[in-house]
Parts: sequence; C-alpha cells; structure tokens
Amino acid sequence: MYLVFDNQMSKDVTLRQLRYFAAAARTGRFSMAAADEHVSQSAVTNAVLALEAQLGVRLFDRHPHGVTLTPEGHNFHQRTRDVLDSLDDALREPGFQRYALRGSVRIAASYTVLGYFLPDLLARFRRRYPDVVLDLVDLDRSDIEAAVASGDVELGVALLSNVEHRERFGHQVLVRSRRQLWTASGHPLLQAPSPPSLADIAQYPYILLEMDEGERSALAYWQARGLRPDIAFRTRSMEALRGLVAHGFGVTMLSDMVYRPWSLEGRKIEAVPIVDAVPPMEVGLLWHPRAAIAKPAEAFRQFMMYACGV
Repeated sequence: MYLVFDNQMSKDVTLRQLRYFAAAARTGRFSMAAADEHVSQSAVTNAVLALEAQLGVRLFDRHPHGVTLTPEGHNFHQRTRDVLDSLDDALREPGFQRYALRGSVRIAASYTVLGYFLPDLLARFRRRYPDVVLDLVDLDRSDIEAAVASGDVELGVALLSNVEHRERFGHQVLVRSRRQLWTASGHPLLQAPSPPSLADIAQYPYILLEMDEGERSALAYWQARGLRPDIAFRTRSMEALRGLVAHGFGVTMLSDMVYRPWSLEGRKIEAVPIVDAVPPMEVGLLWHPRAAIAKPAEAFRQFMMYACGV
C-alpha cells in the first residue's frame, strides 16, 4: 500500500510528528522514543495517533512490551526517513564542499553492513559528491581488518562489536542496534506479562544465524549468563532464518537493523525486547591510525559520522 498526502493533509503534518514517529519506529517503544526525543511519552503517543488519524491507517501494532510497524507503517517510515534525511542534508549543506571534490575512495564492508546499513547512505553520499567514485569491496570482518592495516582499503565499515582490540585502528561507532527476540505470531513467549529473559528463551528451539560471525557474537552473551540456547537449526541465510522463525520452527535474537516483519512467504515475524542486558550490535568505521587519509576518504568518513548523528 502506498500512502499519498493530499495538499491539506501535508499542511497538517509537522516535522515534530515525523521525528517522534521515526523515533518510535527505531526504538520499538513509545517510552524509549520519548526519552530519545526528550519529551513526555504522551507527546509521542499523541503524535502517532494524530498521524494515524490523518492517514486513515494503523502505523503500529501495539504489544504488551512495545510496538512494531505494520506494512503501511513500514512504507510510511521509509518516506519519513527520506524527508528527515533530506532536511538534514539541506541543513548541513554549507559544511560540505559539495561539487568541488573529485577522486575515489576504496571501502571494504561486510555482508550485513552492505545489505542492511550502507545502501541508503551511499546514495546520499553520491548525491552530495557526484564526482567521487566509490570503490566498494565485500569482505569478511577479519579480511576488512587486514585490508585496512595493509592500506589496501582506506576505510572499513564493519561490525565493530566483533572487532577485538579495536584500539589497533582508528575507529568510530556509527550506530548501536539493539538485539530483540524474534518469534512467530502467537508464540507463548509473547503472552507473558513481562519481557522474556534468556532463561525463558532457552526453553524453546533456537535458530542460529552463522553469517557475519553470528554464532560467535550470539553465544558470547549467552555464555556470560551461564546459559546456552537450544539450537535446532543453523543457517547462513537471513531469508531462511526468517522463514523458519515465521513458521514456528524456533526463535532467534537479532538486531533491529536486520529486522523485517514478514518472511518471503508473507508470514508475520514479531520482535520484542529482552529483559537481560544483551549488548547491541555496533556498526562503525575503521581506518589506519597512522596513514594519511586522502580528501575523498576523509569526506566519506565525515559524511558517515554526520549522517549517523555521531
């Protein structure tokens, strides 16, 4: 479904409403969105209700432990992000030499980063610097570290949460994406009066994603609690994992960055917060700590930090 504003409706929608809606979509909880925006929870709730009334659709499904976007909400969220990103770019325009820069920048990124984080940012960078060529290579995290250390690439964009001794590099965290429980609709863990714990989740079959060192990072926070998931399936395919979760073969815990509410077959996938303090997935930049950075690479580094609000 595509949402289209008529002239009167567009006049009634405010940027504040769009910001509060985007914050709720990002955090999955009105209370967390309110904290991020430094307003009361009622301000976020009222903004979302006003948008839903104006659009004539439901943007969120409400759950005991948070909210998830409806299909209409996902579509509207993408359009909202486009509006807010365009405004942010316009406001920051004087700080960048938009058309004066030429050259290329060689960047290495991992599968998850390439698939779920970089595409929109790369498109925005290209609009800002149309004469800068992006030379992008797909590498595993360890190979990204080696390429940055050797100077084969100027910048790496990787899961910094998987990098050991990151002080070996120049580095900057760009985003911290919380991990949540994914289940099929109607799963028993969704019916509990309080958010599930790792001990609760351990009672059910678990689907482990092995892509981008998923097993290593997942088992680390289980082991920190003296627990282990009941692993029923292992897969390197994100879409296979979504299908297995949506069909009720097991549950998993993954970050909001890679969450999508539907499997390829159109079955619903729920995402709910976890009571344990599970570390977020950190995505960020790596560069050689002593090598000189060329102007195109420095422009990309600065753009990424601005675009991600660092």
